[in-house]
Amino acid sequence: MLELPVLYVIADHADAPGILLIGIILTGAAIVISVFAALLEKLLASARTYKAENDLTI
Repeated sequence: MLELPVLYVIADHADAPGILLIGIILTGAAIVISVFAALLEKLLASARTYKAENDLTI
């Protein structure tokens, strides 16, 4: 996200909007990956809790 202002200046100077689009896509991909990783982390914690509860039952 920190690169987008720099890419905006470069795209404005070079008159190439594709440069800015690439930066937005890379930023969006990083956000999607981080949200997916957080979701998997919560799912793993939940699975650990269920496994611990099942290990205690006979």
